[in-house]
Amino acid sequence: MGRRLHERSRDQWIDPALACQYHHGMLFFCRRDYYGPGTIPGHRGVREERQMLVTLHKNKNAQIVLGLLFGIMFGFLLQKGGVTDYNVITGQLLLTDFTVLKLMLSAVIVGMIGFHLLKHFGHVQSHAAAGTIGSNVIGGLIFGVGFALLGYCPGTVAGAVGTGAHDALFGGMVGLLIGAGLFAESYPLLRSRVLAWGKLPAVTVPEFLNLNLWIVIGLMEVFMIGFLLLLEYVGL
Repeated sequence: MGRRLHERSRDQWIDPALACQYHHGMLFFCRRDYYGPGTIPGHRGVREERQMLVTLHKNKNAQIVLGLLFGIMFGFLLQKGGVTDYNVITGQLLLTDFTVLKLMLSAVIVGMIGFHLLKHFGHVQSHAAAGTIGSNVIGGLIFGVGFALLGYCPGTVAGAVGTGAHDALFGGMVGLLIGAGLFAESYPLLRSRVLAWGKLPAVTVPEFLNLNLWIVIGLMEVFMIGFLLLLEYVGL
């Protein structure tokens, strides 16, 4: 009683009180009366798609191959975008080279529309997570200091290792392993103290602004595209 959908046994997933339900971010079940009499539009296709994804998820070899392929693609695009270069990243922090920001904004512009279209058609769900000042603000400051000192973030440091950068290998990857180990050891203490300090609500930007989702998306898209054009206009 009171358990969430993912915590229930398989025969408890379907709740007749809900019109549509999702499992692992995908449409799992819709009541027929939700769409009215007759065949549920797209129901068969969604069911077949879900079955295909579940089958693929259970195939461990396929998961390894897909992970490898997407990892190679991600590293290739990071390198071609120039963000595995120490000088490019430090230039961004010094506000003299905006390559990193341009790459990130371009990804957000495309990803924002793509994600919300998938969400609109019931293929994914968004899950706003509650935060805390301890985890978000203090953690962000620690991350920023490490980013500035090393000149890489966790994603770009892996790409830089692939290009043969010794500073990324010995300073970045070794540091990541040590830092992850220290965090894991101290997590029980941090969870009850630092990470629980100053709780922040789990709200999205449209909820915070009390505006329609697509209005917020449209405004943000216009702002980001306009900012990119401004950077090009002033030569940054």
